[in-house]
Amino acid sequence: MRNQFAVIGHPIEQSRSPELHHAFAQKTGIDLNYVKRFAELDEFEQSVSEFFTQGGKGMNVTVPFKERAYAMCQVLTERAKIAKAVNTLWMHEGQLYGDNTDGQGLVEAIQALDWQLKNSSVLIIGAGGATRGVIYPLSKAGVRKIVIANRTLSRAEQLVKDLKPAIPQSELTAMQLEDLSGDFDFVINATSASLTGDALLLPETLNFKYAYEMAYGKPSSFLEQAKARGVETSEGYGMLVGQAIESFSIWNGVKPDLKDFL
Repeated sequence: MRNQFAVIGHPIEQSRSPELHHAFAQKTGIDLNYVKRFAELDEFEQSVSEFFTQGGKGMNVTVPFKERAYAMCQVLTERAKIAKAVNTLWMHEGQLYGDNTDGQGLVEAIQALDWQLKNSSVLIIGAGGATRGVIYPLSKAGVRKIVIANRTLSRAEQLVKDLKPAIPQSELTAMQLEDLSGDFDFVINATSASLTGDALLLPETLNFKYAYEMAYGKPSSFLEQAKARGVETSEGYGMLVGQAIESFSIWNGVKPDLKDFL
């Protein structure tokens, strides 16, 4: 019988995970079946348990369930503990394991662009779950300095306080969004501004070489402003593929090459 995989969310129609995992499977010669699984808000835990009880091999978790998946796990990877959210689940010897591959997906997407993370300085706009999930992998990739900018400064400061002990090798600080200025190698937009259509205004006092938009498939005022300055840009499709490859590799022990799927 083919190994069964799924992605669970609410909503779930928009997910591109099945097509990605089937493409990885075809490339690596692995026989698997990967489906979308919708869960009502009060049925998430029950749906996950049923999936694994019925022999499911691995499950991805998307919004709004990543924190609840984290709470369900008996064993967590280091990056899942730091992110306090889980997007990748599997069973091993009767215990539910959880990982967060989002941050590694971002790192590998940036590396696939041949943009240099080692010894770089990174500004991340936004202080939500997406930012929390990428700080540790960015630091592990050799980023020297990370600044979190947010409208509500206290949220960014709380993130710095939470994460600083986990990344002693990198400098981590907070900044008020309206005070944006300085010189950076990267600016990463981790807000939902491009999804909601809100304009995110980048001041002239902010200088950078590369702009990465975590969202994908929607017009982004952030990327438009970066392009107008002659900055190299990328939207988040590579991050989506990268996090999926990382999950696939955990479950199947084979790692497809990201560049084959961009």
